[in-house]
Amino acid sequence: MSLIGPRIGFKQSGARVSYFGFFALVFLCSLCGCSPVVLKAQMDRQKDRLYDRDLSSAYDQTRIKKSLTLDVLPGMGDREGEIFSQGETVVASLGRGKDGYKTWFTMVAFHEFELSVIRKYFFVVDEKVEKTLTQGRGFRFDCEMFMSEKEIGGIQAAKEAKQTTVLKAVLRNLEKDVGELAGGIDKAGQENKTLDISVLLIKNVGEAIIRELEMSGVLATKISDPEGIEFDHINFGKGRIRIWAEGNIAVVKIRLGALVPTFHELQEAAVEGIEPPARQVEQPVEVE
Repeated sequence: MSLIGPRIGFKQSGARVSYFGFFALVFLCSLCGCSPVVLKAQMDRQKDRLYDRDLSSAYDQTRIKKSLTLDVLPGMGDREGEIFSQGETVVASLGRGKDGYKTWFTMVAFHEFELSVIRKYFFVVDEKVEKTLTQGRGFRFDCEMFMSEKEIGGIQAAKEAKQTTVLKAVLRNLEKDVGELAGGIDKAGQENKTLDISVLLIKNVGEAIIRELEMSGVLATKISDPEGIEFDHINFGKGRIRIWAEGNIAVVKIRLGALVPTFHELQEAAVEGIEPPARQVEQPVEVE
């Protein structure tokens, strides 16, 4: 019997446009054969589409150890075309763009008895992220995870490999939580396969980062900084990752390719008390 129960029912300044910017816009218009007003509107729309904030709204609004099942369920699978999946203690929503280039999922795991959120994940991969006059491939993965005393003990014992240990724990939990959903997708077939492929991609990226960290102790010491660390991926190009912790909650944040510019977006941490990844004076709290 399911413990969850049935499912119910950028910072952009106001700076003035410079003359240089205006003439650059006019020049572009002469090339494109359109008016400055039309081109500017098109550029603004393309920039806005770099990241759809609504896509991760359920993830962003969920708080570790504070949100309960009734807080989470109404926001899962509520976008058009999303598929809802439910296991004993895990729920997920999976979506795919109409053109087939974008795939995303949000997944939340609950404590077996308390029914509070102990893990949450958000993933999106887009083969054609629209930027100003260009397109590119982008990848985003976020996870927040409540760590038990046993897990914290293991991380502390790892000493200089703390962040690597955290990332390995995230990948293990991801695989376990997805495994609980096996056969639970409302629409069988392609959706199950898409979720499996998404998880394989996340594991591929995560394992590549682990190899980088294991080869460079210097990178590992910087990974909890607000800027995180930069790395290269064979398919997406440049990437950035940050791993940090506050109390018993570990946070992993990965961006690749065309979505790297969103690394500092959505500055408000969903977990109260976690120092957000903005350019703040305060230093992040590392797992000691």
